[in-house]
Amino acid sequence: MVSVSFTISDELRAKMEKFPWINWSEIAREDAIKREMLHEDFWEFNRIVSKSKLTEKDAMQLAKEVNRGMHARYKKLYPGLR
Repeated sequence: MVSVSFTISDELRAKMEKFPWINWSEIAREDAIKREMLHEDFWEFNRIVSKSKLTEKDAMQLAKEVNRGMHARYKKLYPGLR
């Protein structure tokens, strides 16, 4: 396993010291993992979309239809919804 070090401001360090029970290294590790997963998902999304023949106009029409459908669904669930 690799070890990573980074610098933080004195102000941030002082704030972190107010919570000594928090494992800041674990939080940083988990955040790095989440960001890498998002990065991988972004590239996979781009790979798929780059092959799409859907135009921006088509996408906007589809979005409107989805919005109308979701509105109708939630209107049934919550009758007071406008």
